[in-house]
Amino acid sequence: MTVVDRFSKAAHFVALKKLPSAVETAALVVDHVFRLHGIPMEMVSDRGPQFVSQVWKAFCSAFGTKVSLSSGFHPQTNGQAERTNQDLEVALRCICSRHQTSWSSFLPWVEYAHNSLTSSASGMSPFECSLGYQPPLFPEQEKEVAVPSVQHLFRRCRRIWREARAALQRSSANNKRLADRHRLRAPTYVPGQSVLLSTANIKLRTESRKLSPRFIGPFEVVKVVNPVAVQLRLPRTMRVHPVFHVSQIKPLSTSSLHQTTPPPPPPRVIDGHPTWTISRLMDILRRGRGLQYLVDWRGYGPQERSWEPASYVLDRDMKRDFHRRHPDKPGGAPRGAP
Repeated sequence: MTVVDRFSKAAHFVALKKLPSAVETAALVVDHVFRLHGIPMEMVSDRGPQFVSQVWKAFCSAFGTKVSLSSGFHPQTNGQAERTNQDLEVALRCICSRHQTSWSSFLPWVEYAHNSLTSSASGMSPFECSLGYQPPLFPEQEKEVAVPSVQHLFRRCRRIWREARAALQRSSANNKRLADRHRLRAPTYVPGQSVLLSTANIKLRTESRKLSPRFIGPFEVVKVVNPVAVQLRLPRTMRVHPVFHVSQIKPLSTSSLHQTTPPPPPPRVIDGHPTWTISRLMDILRRGRGLQYLVDWRGYGPQERSWEPASYVLDRDMKRDFHRRHPDKPGGAPRGAP
């Protein structure tokens, strides 16, 4: 299990024999995090089964810790832990090439080397950032020790530490080189700005994925979370996390050759209730005892399509035409009917 401090980038590596349960994970967090650093205000984790369980949520709620789950398409939330795991794998591969079954015994020195390595983000090591000072490293000159076993242990620990530190430095430099090959400086976004959102990781309800729009929007920037992540104002039908990495958005630009999309039409009021115009019915399914239609709203983009109960669709001719074109769909004419 890898635990990374968001502020100092300090890491703790805990060897486990198997995937822990939620109760076991809570006990590990108490032993390896709470005991050393106190109770955190927020914990960000992946969407593993132990982190989405009611036990984990109740555990964090009891200590007043906010639970946050990373998004699969938001690298800012879980990228630090993934990069730390990659560096750990490189270090263990270099150290344990001859004795692969003893990898857990090398974890303390890999962790020591990782936390004493200077971070490019802060210019300090995680030790110095969290403790206020850099702990002593291994001396260059080896001292004579009267006890041979102690001398052997010292040499072994120093060798492991040097190999782990060298592997981490090579991995960090290689990862930076690969990441910077196609990296461009992100535009500066401000609240209230209109942007377009990439559909690469958004499931649109369209007939052909290949012919679907590459970007949807425009959407308003609500908040700039940090230089590489912004929060957008999304419609209620888009049930996705509103914070996106800057690689998933782009500024809205206008041109005389391409007119901007007009704003969606306001709803009409019928019998005191707002009513929207349906462009077409795309699909139908059974939900509970009733039927629901996949509705494409007139004047709105594909991201606004939603499932609505059949009673909300007032145009009977539209429903009749849909079932005539799709007789095998639920609610259509029975087989053999004229």
